[in-house]
Amino acid sequence: MSHAWTSQMRKGVVELCVLTLLDETEHYGYQIVQRLQAIGPLALSESTVYPVLARLAGDGAIAVRVEPSPSGPPRRWYRLTAEGREQLRLMTNDWHELARGVTDLIKQTRTARRTP
Repeated sequence: MSHAWTSQMRKGVVELCVLTLLDETEHYGYQIVQRLQAIGPLALSESTVYPVLARLAGDGAIAVRVEPSPSGPPRRWYRLTAEGREQLRLMTNDWHELARGVTDLIKQTRTARRTP
């Protein structure tokens, strides 16, 4: 698979994945990065995730609080707001429609190729 293709797919779903994680529970930034990196095909970096967190916070989709860290600099904790939950609901619906449409297209074209 082309690196550019994979990179674009990752960038396209990072916001949905971040909101989904925050719907589960509050996370600090590096936890989010680690969880997303653990999903093999995503393997998103800090340089991809932190700007998304900043944008989502600026849009009011997530709230941020700062807490002292037991080691190192203070941690920024992120949680979903009511606005973020609604955004997640809409994005999840869009994701399912898109995934279903692409899957159907792939099945149709494969079936058409097999038909003489």
